[in-house]
Amino acid sequence: MKISALALLASTVLGTVAFNPSIASAGEVANRLENQQDRIHQGVKDGQINHREYKNLEHREASINKQRLADLKKDGGHLTAKDYRQLNREEDRASKAIYRDRHN
Repeated sequence: MKISALALLASTVLGTVAFNPSIASAGEVANRLENQQDRIHQGVKDGQINHREYKNLEHREASINKQRLADLKKDGGHLTAKDYRQLNREEDRASKAIYRDRHN
């Protein structure tokens, strides 16, 4: 069950990034989201991240992605410098949370 839910979530995130041209214009942030998804999934696979941690990390990543999509829509398919800074700051925090959960 965990693996199928994990696979579904991964395919949804990757499918959204791969097939939406407006998202491709926000490459750096999209790449970070994808890399962090990979780190989360590897942590689950290795048993370093438990179910509660997984749900919290996925919720955080989904929130960041939702904000990115809203920013893209608001700014005509591009991210402003302010949007990049905010999203990168949120990704930095998420990255630290992933690290903590994988090394606790």
